[in-house]
Amino acid sequence: MKQRFIYSGTADHPVYVDVLVAEEKTEKLPIVMLHGGFHNGTGYLATPDGREGWAALFCRRGHDVHVMDWPGHGRSPTSARFLELSMADVGRSLAALLHDIGPSIVFAHSAGGPIVWWVAENHRSHVKAIVGIAPGAPANLVPELPTEPDTAGDGDAGSHAIYAPTDRPAFVDRSFIQTYWANSPRFPHGAFEAYARSIGHESPRILNERFNIGGSGLRLERPEQLGTLPILVMTGDADPRHPKEVDGALATFLGADFIWLPDIGITGNGHMLMLEDNHEQLAAHIGHWLDQRSL
Repeated sequence: MKQRFIYSGTADHPVYVDVLVAEEKTEKLPIVMLHGGFHNGTGYLATPDGREGWAALFCRRGHDVHVMDWPGHGRSPTSARFLELSMADVGRSLAALLHDIGPSIVFAHSAGGPIVWWVAENHRSHVKAIVGIAPGAPANLVPELPTEPDTAGDGDAGSHAIYAPTDRPAFVDRSFIQTYWANSPRFPHGAFEAYARSIGHESPRILNERFNIGGSGLRLERPEQLGTLPILVMTGDADPRHPKEVDGALATFLGADFIWLPDIGITGNGHMLMLEDNHEQLAAHIGHWLDQRSL
């Protein structure tokens, strides 16, 4: 495979994109891989312990793979207005990339979920399928929380909400990383420090939108726009922020296929499915799902 990079996105929010080009031309659609909050695209390029990442695995299947860093994350430029960066801003940058490369399959992890549901609603012709990896829900399914700082917590989905003060970027410490992202028995714990160093800051606006603080979350206004769009939601049983009932309800709302990994005999996976010790096995299941739909 050949690897290069491009810049895309909007004028206000340009984005860095790694591109892996399949060696043999096929009819398979491009894949765009979207990371979650505090992260960047490197998690799709390689695991912290040096194994080949999902981007290369799916490129070998014949897809050109585009790995985008959100605006202000990773290698994408950071605006002086980073504190005001919204999920819709990230969504517009993703939409611009999709318009550049054409109709694509989009992988979305964690907080990338609300972004890709919104993009699919508003740019339906450019999103041909979505693979949600422990994805966040649109605000339609997230309880509205008050804006007082005492609503702060340590997790997700209302009962574990995080309130972010709006006057500074948000950061997480190693205890948070260990508890919520690197907690599973399948995480490569020997490479924890390398992983932790890859975690960056986050826009407080995005964080408050993710937890629907003050009703600020990104909603679907016309969920029927997703129509017959093929959608997969995949979740593991060692992810404290994504229990089966929460992600199952999301899949039902979206009309998506839902793989709760224990139901297919795979246990011990947490939030960072693309980094864990069986990431090739999980990629194979996603690949099978794509093949069944001629994607």
